[in-house]
Amino acid sequence: MGRGRSGDLLPLVNSSAPGKIILFGEHAVVYNRPALAVPVTQVHVDVEVLDSSSRPGIWVNAPGINLNAELNSLPTDHPIASVMLKLFQSLGIFQPPPMDISITSTIPVASGLGSGAAVSVALIRALTLYLEQPLTNVQVNEIAFEVEKLHHGTPSGIDNTVITFNKPVYFIKGQPIETFKVGKPFTIVIGDTGIFAPTKESVMDVRLLWLRDTNNFEHIFNEIAQISLIARRSIESGKPELLGEFMDHNHELLKQLTVSSLELDTLVQAARSAGALGAKLSGSGRGGNMISLVEKETAESVSNALLSAGAKRTIITEIT
Repeated sequence: MGRGRSGDLLPLVNSSAPGKIILFGEHAVVYNRPALAVPVTQVHVDVEVLDSSSRPGIWVNAPGINLNAELNSLPTDHPIASVMLKLFQSLGIFQPPPMDISITSTIPVASGLGSGAAVSVALIRALTLYLEQPLTNVQVNEIAFEVEKLHHGTPSGIDNTVITFNKPVYFIKGQPIETFKVGKPFTIVIGDTGIFAPTKESVMDVRLLWLRDTNNFEHIFNEIAQISLIARRSIESGKPELLGEFMDHNHELLKQLTVSSLELDTLVQAARSAGALGAKLSGSGRGGNMISLVEKETAESVSNALLSAGAKRTIITEIT
């Protein structure tokens, strides 16, 4: 049982947040170009909050990262502590009540599936329900983005936005959020290299290259922006089969940004050879995930080809 701030007994509070995958526009989105991203509900973060009146403090149990500790014992920049501290500050709560928090996740860390943002969103929602101060999606998104900035330097904000709203998103940094409809469902196979690839490092490396060769990189970003725009129109008009060619082109541009890797290129080629309509890296690159557009009937064979080529895991997801 959990207690609200009023003292009334409440059922245990829980919240869940999905993963996400970027279809088009990664890295360019940091430079105010559009990006397309969609939720991946096959993986998710789940948070439970209940009363901790039997012992003082806020206790966090996250077995996936071997964490079982009281909040005050964690550094303020710890990924989970920073979410709670930012939230309490936003709500004007200086002495939060004792509670037990359990966090579990099926989203691989640092793989481009938005694990950090999903933890933030699920944790914010669970805590605000427990504290009887529920927030709107816009408010949840704002706090989650502040946490993303703490850990990723200059993030685009696309991860927290897709995960908060749990809808396909056409995103331009600093502009109003646009969700959009899928005219015809399509199938994506995600392949995970298993390589830990922190977003902050690749974003910073691209920034340094952009500063040294601004004109060339602006041209690449503009090409990626055109792909994102046309891809959205194709999805909305029910012509997702056109996305394969866009994926192939986008991957070549990302290679020019130096954010691909041998492992990613190997999986991209394996997917294409197994019948995928197109494939590209997804997310910050250097590791993490790639995605491939497939016909529904070839999804399993493409998945098997990716595993044979070195993928640590695959996810088949339908975008609807």
